[in-house]
Amino acid sequence: MPEVTLCECFARDGLQHEPAFVATPAKLALIERFAAAGFRRIEATSYSNPKVVPQFADASDLLRALPRRDGVYYKATCANVRAVERALADLDAGFGANEISLLVSATESHTQKNLKRTRAEQWANVQEMAAAARGRFRLIGTVSVAFGCPFEGAVDPGSVVADVAQFASLGVEHVALGDTTGMATPKSVRAMFDRVEREVRAATPIAHFHDTRGTGLVNYMAAYEAGVRFFDASFGGVGGHPAKVKYGGGFTGNVCTEDLVNLFESQGIATGIDLGQLLGVAEYCEQVLGRELHGRVTRSGLHPLLREPK
Repeated sequence: MPEVTLCECFARDGLQHEPAFVATPAKLALIERFAAAGFRRIEATSYSNPKVVPQFADASDLLRALPRRDGVYYKATCANVRAVERALADLDAGFGANEISLLVSATESHTQKNLKRTRAEQWANVQEMAAAARGRFRLIGTVSVAFGCPFEGAVDPGSVVADVAQFASLGVEHVALGDTTGMATPKSVRAMFDRVEREVRAATPIAHFHDTRGTGLVNYMAAYEAGVRFFDASFGGVGGHPAKVKYGGGFTGNVCTEDLVNLFESQGIATGIDLGQLLGVAEYCEQVLGRELHGRVTRSGLHPLLREPK
């Protein structure tokens, strides 16, 4: 059995950054390849307002056409109660997602920039969304800018832990801590997840890091050493903020899935991902976007010792 569970975020967090619409058949082909390669969690789409994030105007059409594999969670992001209602309608129609995510920001400034409301208003919104979901999905909470904010700088770890506890009190058992603009360090990562483990035993933490300053992989190893076993990543390192909502500077993408799988497997940490398919999937992601992406092992190949008999 895999020792860690990876969520492939290319089709949602990755594509939200793309200004050009990716056709629904291409998205379907991507998600099917992710599932075939062994990913047990896949971000499939978002019920975002199409005027704000046009990339996901096809959310229901995509889910309607998407083949499913047993044991795989297909996640849709929800920003408000209307989005949860859309998710429920698709579920009732027989083709909905089986996992939805609910988002808060750790700071007031990022909340205003990203969600156009105060933190108090967003928490009221999340409470209403969790109640509307009526236990029909696995709920994933996300705390953005948990390790540092591009507008306010340092973030109080106690406030982040309180957010995790508030999610848990609403029945949201899995909570991702997002390093949204790559400000985390191994030291802050270990301290944060150690504290979550001590203070919020009802929550299963997820690490979601961006590679803005080249520390994504070492931060993931620090999270693993702190006991985290759920991780998010995106092929080619694509993603970040929505194309129409820009913040942060320089590269804001996710940690590259292919590099993270290579690192974990070379450390003897089983990911459950088919290494024979991994680089082919990475290359297909590049074909879909029409450019070379940021994965190191896509160019260099997997660690050669991975292919030696054990």
